[in-house]
Amino acid sequence: MAFSRKFHGVQNGYRSGLEEKVAEELKGKGVGFKFESFKVPFEKPATICRYTPDFLLLSNGIIIETKGRFTTADRKKHLLIQEQHPELDIRFVFSSSKGRISKKSQTTYAMWCEKNGFLYADRSIPDEWLTEETQNDRRSLQS
Repeated sequence: MAFSRKFHGVQNGYRSGLEEKVAEELKGKGVGFKFESFKVPFEKPATICRYTPDFLLLSNGIIIETKGRFTTADRKKHLLIQEQHPELDIRFVFSSSKGRISKKSQTTYAMWCEKNGFLYADRSIPDEWLTEETQNDRRSLQS
């Protein structure tokens, strides 16, 4: 019965059977009202977060993040960090870069990294990363 009431409410422009029930009560009591007739803008307050990288290579300042699973939250976080700290060189080492970002997506971790400008590897840090020269703007991370 609840399903049919909800379905009926949705058919009449309400999001739920409860909204329709309250509207009917208001009408029955002769109370004038408008339903979802205006919007109230608001901003979600910024949340200050901290990212703790897995590894910082002392020889060159490269940050290595290891990932078995690369969740939506992780991907969003790293895009925000990349946007707010373009001086950081964050690279990923995946258990398998062929893993898909979700069951329904054809996009792999590797494809996501390539699209967003992140270097990545599978299972271990490439020797080339270990021997790269230090960049001046990353030296401050080492102190």
